[in-house]
Amino acid sequence: MSTPFPFTAVVGQDDLRLALLLNAVSPAVGGVLVRGEKGTAKSTAVRALAALMPSLDVVSGCRFSCDPGSPDPACPDGPHEPGAFETRPARMVELPVGASEDRLVGALDIERALAEGVKAFEPGLLADAHRGILYVDEVNLLHDHLVDLLLDAAAMGASYVEREGVSVRHAARFLLVGTMNPEEGELRPQLLDRFGLTVEVAASRDPDQRVEVVRRRLAHDDDPAAFAERWADEESAVRGRIVAARKLLPSVRLGDGALRQIAATCAAFEVDGMRADIVMARTATALAAWAGRTDVLAEDVRQAALLALPHRRRRNPFDAPGLDEDKLDETLEEFGGSDDEDPDPDPDGPGGGDGGQPPRSDGDGPRDGDDDTAARPETDESTQSAENAESTENGEGGEGGEPRPAASGAGEQAAVRAAEPFRTKALSVPGIGEGAAGRRSRARTEHGRTTGARRPRGTLTKLHLAATVMAAAPHQRERGRSGRGLVVRRDDLRQATREGREGNLVLFVVDASGSMAARQRMSAVKGAVLSLLLDAYQRRDKVGLVSFRGTTADLALPPTSSVDAAAVRLESLPTGGRTPLAAGLLKAHDVLRVERLRDPARRALVVVVTDGRATGGPEPVALAGRAARLFAAEGIACVVVDCESGPVRLGLAGQLAGELGGTAVTLDELRADSIAGLVRDVQGTSRRAA
Repeated sequence: MSTPFPFTAVVGQDDLRLALLLNAVSPAVGGVLVRGEKGTAKSTAVRALAALMPSLDVVSGCRFSCDPGSPDPACPDGPHEPGAFETRPARMVELPVGASEDRLVGALDIERALAEGVKAFEPGLLADAHRGILYVDEVNLLHDHLVDLLLDAAAMGASYVEREGVSVRHAARFLLVGTMNPEEGELRPQLLDRFGLTVEVAASRDPDQRVEVVRRRLAHDDDPAAFAERWADEESAVRGRIVAARKLLPSVRLGDGALRQIAATCAAFEVDGMRADIVMARTATALAAWAGRTDVLAEDVRQAALLALPHRRRRNPFDAPGLDEDKLDETLEEFGGSDDEDPDPDPDGPGGGDGGQPPRSDGDGPRDGDDDTAARPETDESTQSAENAESTENGEGGEGGEPRPAASGAGEQAAVRAAEPFRTKALSVPGIGEGAAGRRSRARTEHGRTTGARRPRGTLTKLHLAATVMAAAPHQRERGRSGRGLVVRRDDLRQATREGREGNLVLFVVDASGSMAARQRMSAVKGAVLSLLLDAYQRRDKVGLVSFRGTTADLALPPTSSVDAAAVRLESLPTGGRTPLAAGLLKAHDVLRVERLRDPARRALVVVVTDGRATGGPEPVALAGRAARLFAAEGIACVVVDCESGPVRLGLAGQLAGELGGTAVTLDELRADSIAGLVRDVQGTSRRAA
């Protein structure tokens, strides 16, 4: 077995280490979600925490790690006789992204359950992780139904397996830790809320710290055992401090003043529900115990807010998690209690040490990522209006007297902001697919409504009971059935086929040429694409972005699960130049060809956002038509969002949709409430007339 990297040897990442240690002190805090770029010691720190967890007494022979002092009365391996127990280290169980539901919650032997009525149960990862750590790397890539099962078990402290009338329940209390790279997609806000604490990590910009990271990593790789021995004393000290904090935790007093500060802080930041208040209270109590105190101070409440609130303030996937610390300080000061507080506990007391530190002030030196504070450049409207705006495409100007955007270079205008997003109509791929679970198009999935039965291919996951009984019934006499039970053989078992929804690859092909460059028009176009991105986020799609202008087309964003990354690229998309429609379509076709090799089961939906014009080069219209017919020949689902405006309409986008073999919708028709609003208006008029 390989020697893990010592927890106390991790350089920097103070918030990450503190959040993990607080959960080790008080698992009731609710776990940690670690967000950060690749290569920031997320997995290293989590795996190293297991070595610091105190050893456990477990009932001998129990597969569910029951505590001999208070065994679970409903344990499937019970009832347990008192006395027999063994001591072992706390486990850290890793949940792979591609795990099945049976691997997570366990599996019943359906054949024995039907034939003998026996609850033969094979425990899953939730049982293995009981009283230990359950670690999910890349938790944002985990299928939604697995995330739901996982978080339900974490919230209830138990796992339930219900299948064909057979039920098994066992305890499942564990420290849940998830890590993720936001570039690969976000968790839904309601799932973010189920993690007690969230920590943002980034690589340090301090050269000295980076040198120390490399030095320690190389030393560990050269001789893991010797490196671990060098840090053995620090590891032992932190392990002892966790044990001491656990013993002190029941004695920590959370006074009315601290509770008022917690409630006022959650109200001031408008977090939904009451979970944030409860998590903050538990975190502040754990902070006090970790620092060796029996009273919760204002500094504990402040640190608890910084760990428990940022991810709960997100209202949509494009909101960056964060907390206004000035507002936090003002709230704590306004609702501060009158209790005497020691703002500077003894640094040499129980709060000292390198292996995870008590809350530190802003003056303690640079944190990881503090240097990365360059603000994203924003477009200043007043500055733009003062700049020289010039025509970018011969014969194509602003429509309807719309002002032109300012020129940021020859043939290019500065990016404009997107209009407010809106709820869009549901766009889907026709037919039935077999791609990754999602919420857009019809597909054969493991979850959904039952549509039929078939012989299982490999492990049986969803039994079709009626089909199984019908397959077994004709053979009962020859099998010598004598009792009431049905004699079932493995060949009789039938797998239920189900139909649900899949996620698709939504590839946006956006016309960024001069014909789209009128300010109000491009703002509306970006607002429409942003609305479709929000829809793609909710439906668990992958997204990509191709833009075309001037003479070429660019892959602005390769297909990714990170919808917010697409929104960032869209916001900064410049416009100007001619309209190489054929180049944009051919680029999109090439992107789809590559993606089919990577993920052949995921079907594509191409959304072309354009007014249908094609200019530049020889025979631009004919070239665009030939490129469009490639999509029609391969049966690729396409939608053209018609951005043409003004009193005179050429209908070019509709013609393009016909050549693509798809449909065309206008910006107004894209709104989900457009027809419903019309019906309401007509009904209202009818009532008034009556």
